[in-house]
Parts: sequence; structure tokens; C-alpha cells
Amino acid sequence: MDIYTCYFKEFVKHFSGRDYRYIKYQEIIDYINSIDNLSDSKQNQIINSIKFYFEKMLGQKRKFYTLKRPRQSKKLPKVIETDVIVESLSKIKNIKHKAILSLAFSCGIRVSEVCDLKIKNIDSNRMLIFIESGKGNKDRYVPLSENILKLLREYFILYKPKEYLFNGKSKNHLRYSCSSCREIFKKYIKSKDKTFHSLRHSCFTYLLENGENLRTIQSIAGHSSSKTTEIYTHVSKKLLNKVKLPI
Repeated sequence: MDIYTCYFKEFVKHFSGRDYRYIKYQEIIDYINSIDNLSDSKQNQIINSIKFYFEKMLGQKRKFYTLKRPRQSKKLPKVIETDVIVESLSKIKNIKHKAILSLAFSCGIRVSEVCDLKIKNIDSNRMLIFIESGKGNKDRYVPLSENILKLLREYFILYKPKEYLFNGKSKNHLRYSCSSCREIFKKYIKSKDKTFHSLRHSCFTYLLENGENLRTIQSIAGHSSSKTTEIYTHVSKKLLNKVKLPI
């Protein structure tokens, strides 16, 4: 809310000396168009601060929803070479840290999904992992490899988790935190400008490069649209290197 207050003060300053409660619709449109040199996220926050004041504070109708929002820039996912990840994982001595990062890379699951995993979600008979209430509150299954199952069993014997697969650092914390996962990623995966989420992108790029079809990858990723999955065709080095250029 503080950021909304800050941006709304800038809006009021722009119309200095006027009763901004009665600023005309077109004037607000013109003001928003005047800040198109700012980042997409900042423009959206400014628009939301204006909407919040007029709709929530003054109780006016939602007449500003027709404003043309700045289009979100479409950035390609950041991918880490598989060899780099595998080598980094092989050097990890802490089996809990190794299990967390290995699982995330192998299955392409999000950091929140790693933390929310419960022991009962691991189906070693069917070699599947049940992702319960993932992004968009959707359930799905992802495949479980023999290597990851072996690693998880070694981890289980050593750490003896009770409910969540990865328990917290203290008795008061039942599940491992997302921030802790991000910290161990930075500690072990030395790759500039990459994040824990890069493990997910790297997994799907690997699958694509090794012949897996997009529909299967879409199912594993939990993407609602195939267009979301297709973005990995733009970052696959193997696929791009197969292109025969004119000269």
C-alpha cells in the first residue's frame, strides 16, 4: 500500500492546485500516456494506485478498467546448461540440499511445489510425484526417476521427515521455506543472473532437446496453454543449431 500512496502523490502533484477528485477521465488517460517511458511494472502500479483511490476510496464505478495497460514484455526463460547443473549437484555434500535441487531440476517443479511436497505425494510404485494444488490451484503428476528416488530414500533415512518431505530448520517449522531453497541454489549453482526457477526452465529445455514432445512437457509443467510451453523452442540451443542458414 505504501507504493500506491507514493505513486498517487505523484499523480496529485501533476495536477497541482486542482481538486483531483474531479479530474476528467481523458485527463487521467493523458497522464498515463505521459509515463510510457517507465517500466511496465511501474506503469501498472501507477494505474492501480489511481484505480484504488477512485474506486475503493471514493466508491466510484470501475470506469478505469478500459485504460490501455502497458503490454508486459515477453522475456525468454533463463536456462542453465545441463552439464553445469549436474556437475554442481555432484559436488554437494549436504544430502538434503542435494535432494532439493536435484528434485527441482529432474521434475521441473516450482520452488513452492518443492516446499509443499508431502511424503504421501511420492508414489514409488507408480514412479510418480503428485503435485497437489500447484500454480492456479491445479493438481498434476510428474514423473519420478530411479536416481531421484534413490536420493530421496537416502535423505529420508538420514533426516526422518514426518509430514512434509523437506522439513524446516526447527521443530516450529514443519516445512522447508522457499527462501531457504533459493539460498541453497545461490550457494551451489554458480550461474550468473539465474534463479531457483531456472532449474525448471532448464528441465523442460532438456526434455525438448532430447525428443520429448511439447504436449508431454506441457502436462509435466502444468501449463494451461501450449503456447507457454512452446517458448522453450526459442531457447533450445540444440534445435537452433540444426537450422540451416542461407549463408
